[in-house]
Amino acid sequence: MILDSQPQIPPYDPNIYAPDQLVITENPAFAKPGPTYIPPPRPSPVYPTPYGVGLPHTIPYIFRPVYTAPVLETPVYTTPYAVESAYTTPYSEKAVYTTPYIAEPEYTTPYIEVAVYTTPYFQTFGYTTPYSKTTAYTTPYAADTLVYTTLYPTTPVYTTPYPETSVYAASYTVKSAYGTPYTDKLSCTTPYTDKPAYTSPYTIDPTYTNVDHSSKCTWDGIQVNDPETWDPVPSYQYSKMPHDIPRPGAIDSNITALVSKLTLKQKIGQMTQIQVGQLIDCNGELNTTAVKYWIHEWNVGSFLETPANHRGKCNWYSPNAFGQITDAVQKTAIEHGSRIPVIWGLDSVRGANYVKGAVIFPAGISTAATFNPKRAYDAGRILAKDTRAVGVHWAFAPVSDIPVNNLWSRVYENFGEDPFLSSHMTAASVNGYQGNYKRDRSRVAACMKHFIGYGYPFDGSDRANRHIAAHELLEYFVPPFKAAVNAGVATAMESYGVINGEPVVMSQFYLQKLLRKYIGFEGMLVTDWEEINGQATTYHTAKDVKQATWATLNRTSVDMSMVTDNQSFSQTTYNLVVSGAIPECRIDEPVARILQLKKDLGLFETPFADPNLQATAGSAQDIEAARNSVRESVTLLKNKRGVLPLRHTDRVLFVGPTLNSTRYMGGGWNVHWQGPSDKESDEVYQGFGDTILKGVQRVTGHEPQYFEGVDIKGSELINISAVIAAAKKADKIVIGLGEGTYAEIDGNIDSMKLPQNQLELVYAIATATEKPIVAVLVEGRPRLLERVAGIADGIVQAYLPGTYGGLPIAEILYGKVNPSGRLPYTYPATEAQASTTIWQPSYTDYKPQWAFGYGLSYSHVEYTNVTVSCSTLTLDKPITISVSITNHGPYPQKETVLLFTNQPYRFDMAPEHYRMRHFTKVSLAVGETKNVTFELRAEDLAFWSTGLEQKIVSSPVNLAINPHVQQNIKVEITLDVNVDNSFMLARV
Repeated sequence: MILDSQPQIPPYDPNIYAPDQLVITENPAFAKPGPTYIPPPRPSPVYPTPYGVGLPHTIPYIFRPVYTAPVLETPVYTTPYAVESAYTTPYSEKAVYTTPYIAEPEYTTPYIEVAVYTTPYFQTFGYTTPYSKTTAYTTPYAADTLVYTTLYPTTPVYTTPYPETSVYAASYTVKSAYGTPYTDKLSCTTPYTDKPAYTSPYTIDPTYTNVDHSSKCTWDGIQVNDPETWDPVPSYQYSKMPHDIPRPGAIDSNITALVSKLTLKQKIGQMTQIQVGQLIDCNGELNTTAVKYWIHEWNVGSFLETPANHRGKCNWYSPNAFGQITDAVQKTAIEHGSRIPVIWGLDSVRGANYVKGAVIFPAGISTAATFNPKRAYDAGRILAKDTRAVGVHWAFAPVSDIPVNNLWSRVYENFGEDPFLSSHMTAASVNGYQGNYKRDRSRVAACMKHFIGYGYPFDGSDRANRHIAAHELLEYFVPPFKAAVNAGVATAMESYGVINGEPVVMSQFYLQKLLRKYIGFEGMLVTDWEEINGQATTYHTAKDVKQATWATLNRTSVDMSMVTDNQSFSQTTYNLVVSGAIPECRIDEPVARILQLKKDLGLFETPFADPNLQATAGSAQDIEAARNSVRESVTLLKNKRGVLPLRHTDRVLFVGPTLNSTRYMGGGWNVHWQGPSDKESDEVYQGFGDTILKGVQRVTGHEPQYFEGVDIKGSELINISAVIAAAKKADKIVIGLGEGTYAEIDGNIDSMKLPQNQLELVYAIATATEKPIVAVLVEGRPRLLERVAGIADGIVQAYLPGTYGGLPIAEILYGKVNPSGRLPYTYPATEAQASTTIWQPSYTDYKPQWAFGYGLSYSHVEYTNVTVSCSTLTLDKPITISVSITNHGPYPQKETVLLFTNQPYRFDMAPEHYRMRHFTKVSLAVGETKNVTFELRAEDLAFWSTGLEQKIVSSPVNLAINPHVQQNIKVEITLDVNVDNSFMLARV
């Protein structure tokens, strides 16, 4: 018997994830003083009307254009891309305008005589403008002498730009059955009768060649700060929208019609993504010739990245400057090539981290430590508006891998080792990014990544081979991605590398059977960076790029190739289709998904940057949201003899490189891919951030005494004699330890131990003074502390708290905030425990430095009266578990409550040490008691067998609440499925 059950997948909660629309008015709930907002001056670039001469709109297509209806002769469609129009097709065949533009519209010359392109699609006609330059009309359509009755000539190649009817309408059904990459019912051996009209479609037009001549290069290549400044609005509000969460999947008929009229070259261009460095010239500026080259010659449908990572002149682009770049590219896209807006992707993984002034939030691992999905939602919501503000519509996040090997350089990007926790945080993030993204133009498309198994590299190095059995993949690695799909995620990114030797990007099992069929993902799928070509150049799983491209397109459902730097995918794919190696219908379906995504995001209406949203970037409201996340994430690991909180009367010495650095709190994916360079230092932030020392000064009211003591790499101790002398005079010493900035391969390490000289700094101070020591860890992954774990009286795990993490950490050190974070991973004690997890088999030792879910506070919290509604758990009859929690003080408490199960035995499959089944967070005043109740289903204890069947087996079950913090809060029940001791839920 098969049940439609989805254990471990969080439900949609409208109270937490309610869609909303941003309204830029003062938020009364955010009572923060601030200056009266005056919008910063912004140049008025000439934005085009949909396809014609530019009109000087400062807000080109935003929410509701200034021009409400330039066509008033009661047509269905007011403008080619009108916000209010209800297009059944993008460009309706019904649009036969006898008087396309009346005599008195708001703009009387929608197409003036000097327009280069006065028809929406000039390429289909034999002349570049429908009216000769010698026309006597000062406006194309004079009111009393209308010579031309229609906009289009008598016999155009296409009677309408994109007719509704398509020979291949059957190619795009509302619900595509992904049994094979593309259903066998499609007859598409020769989908286009004109195939191909050109034998060499990619002849390079010398007009568009991008050649940097040394005589024209005047820039020294040193990036500078973007000088633009602005005063963000201090606060804003969201107005609620209907609680409907849109999902990808259905292809509208007008999109099908649009696909049918694109040439093969244009379609392949939509599947191609190029990084912005290809558009930057030798002076660090946008090369408009290169933009035209990629769009006109290759019809590229997507760009990604920030110029700051690819030879751009500025190291961190302001919202206005970034928006001007994306606007210029977008303007070219709707005037050249296929004349379809491009979709821009960006690694906005923790706020809009590549946009100057936008708040950089705590890393994913920090957010997970809050055990509060609302914090993930808030980060996603703010990230979305700040990303959309600069004309970027697609965020490559959330990062939903399960990081198992703690050597891995990407631990900090994810939501921890537990599938249940990661699932909830992922779902909350998706709802934050997207909301009602088909209506709300302050949202972006989310991208769940990296599918699948990326977090378990065999030797801990990035992109290393993963050895993961298929049933383990389903049990521990798939749930967060299934949660994202349930939340309506619009896009996905496949994973780098190979699993069990099989390349993910070419795998029918991973990208077709698992992703499309089992998980049910119907959105758009993009590769990771150069991953198709990498099969030939890096992983050696293909003879050449042609074979890698053929395998990817024939075996999988990949929709877009992140080619990044060249035309190899476009050229190779075209040749494969023309030769018959790949049917053209294999191209049609991904193009339809890509264009549908563009339509859903409103790119045919609002493709440009939004100055209104830019005004909110870096608002005080956003900063406070980020700091609230830090306040709930910082985890107190040790507090011997009550060394914390510090008192204002304590003479405290602060030592260590992480205490006086914004960039170390930010980590990777922070201003740059690898974070700011040593040369850029904290100056790159231009005041958009703080440090722990600045936070201490703000809390205490005086400047703290500080020594660096050691550099972040541990190369050498710095002025150690002065440090020791000052430590002897102090009452307590706070030492900041941790990591520098890194991402991906550049963050590979051979040992989990902190740099030796960082440890030696602690040893030297402890030996010389015997004063109480508090270690503050600012690190992206758990690094071994060796003897520091025993020497330090207090240990505070701050993770990567983001650029505004300094004040919250100081507040926790001085007791203004009671720590409530809990470890979202297992903190190893030895190198051998690099891959130890809470869910490893129970017969193996689990003796880490600190267990998953561990964390202390400054208050005494008592758990009592643990009860269950029934001692037997059966199918379809959930039980409830209740516990009373009392805060005995002396501080108010946000208490994280975790429910685990443990099975003494489990037939056919070794049980885990513990599995977390539920969690919540409750606020308790001093002296307050609250009852917390969880519901547990038999289906929650299902597991995947090696036969890829999801089963439940009868067994005793121990229920435990916060077992690694609270002792003896346990109850034993019996799981009884009463069907031959096992019950099958599902099969893959």
